[in-house]
Amino acid sequence: MKYYILMGSPRKLGNTAALTASFLDELTALGAEHQSVWLYDKRIEPCVACRACQKDWLTFGCRHEDDVQGIFNAILACETIVLATPIYSWYCTPPMKALLDRLVYGMNKYYGDEKGPSLWEGKRLALIVTCGYRPEKGADLWEAGMKRYCRHSRLQYAGILAERDRGYDTIFLDKEKDVHARLFARSLAALP
Repeated sequence: MKYYILMGSPRKLGNTAALTASFLDELTALGAEHQSVWLYDKRIEPCVACRACQKDWLTFGCRHEDDVQGIFNAILACETIVLATPIYSWYCTPPMKALLDRLVYGMNKYYGDEKGPSLWEGKRLALIVTCGYRPEKGADLWEAGMKRYCRHSRLQYAGILAERDRGYDTIFLDKEKDVHARLFARSLAALP
């Protein structure tokens, strides 16, 4: 099983990175192949609704010449996509949102009346989230949006790992969160 982790945090030593590191350590221990990409290191132009991606149903087909084509290729080569992001204003970070907008059209060839294929149909999508509120109040809206995104894109929603940061004067990654991240990795690896 190959996992592709899209890191949406601007901080490589932040909470989302720490939680994802425990998850990745467990994937490695399980013998799973994985690759990560930091979205803040990539040039990701926003979607401008030009519909160039809808002209060829066999390719991504976006008019932008940025780093998204490489991300598209890596997604096609994996079985499970993991979106790892802190929650800002009840949603993911800006580069992840820009990428999701581009992928929903470039991967799904059904804008308008004609119904083409979903190029990533059947792939799993999982979420790793950190937030300042309790997860049921901090990550719930993004999770609901991503469940709808999966249904629309014909992806298999594989679940969420959401952990709360209680503030700057606390240690985020404690033993309990580390265990949760490792159990989440195991649960994904156990899926058929």
